[in-house]
Amino acid sequence: MEELLLMKAKKGDEGAFEQLIELHLKTVEKFAFQLGVSPFAVEDISQEVFIKVYRFLHKHDRGKFTTWLYSITLNVVRDHYRKEQRLRKKALELKHQSPETAYVEEYFDEEARALHEMIQQLDDKYKIPIVLHYFHDQTYQEIAQVLGITEGAVKTRMLRAKQQLKAKYEKVGEQL
Repeated sequence: MEELLLMKAKKGDEGAFEQLIELHLKTVEKFAFQLGVSPFAVEDISQEVFIKVYRFLHKHDRGKFTTWLYSITLNVVRDHYRKEQRLRKKALELKHQSPETAYVEEYFDEEARALHEMIQQLDDKYKIPIVLHYFHDQTYQEIAQVLGITEGAVKTRMLRAKQQLKAKYEKVGEQL
């Protein structure tokens, strides 16, 4: 079904493109949020992603569409961070009372919130593979394509990310 929608969308079928958006919007929103994008910016990020998909759909000629979509989302998120770096630092300082906290509390239980916060503390090179693999079911090979690195590098980053998360989890366990 997705391949047929892609073919139609590439030929200018607006309805097919809208169906592609409907099919993948939640995935893009979830990925952006898991990369640390504020809930208030997720919609803007998603819109920007699909604008880029629309503009460059004719260039997608190989590989899985979702892998390409993750790459675009990652690039849009990185651009967003470059533009909003100063504002984001202030938001993190006020995090305790921020609307972001309310969003997280509404959608996740306490353990999931704690895991989300631990993942957010990871460096991007560790956070992104963890999010793609465990929350978006991407294989190491697909993650390597999204990030433009080798599969071996993905394995190394996954191992280090798991070690860091385990250490953070054990530290929290000791405090309880």
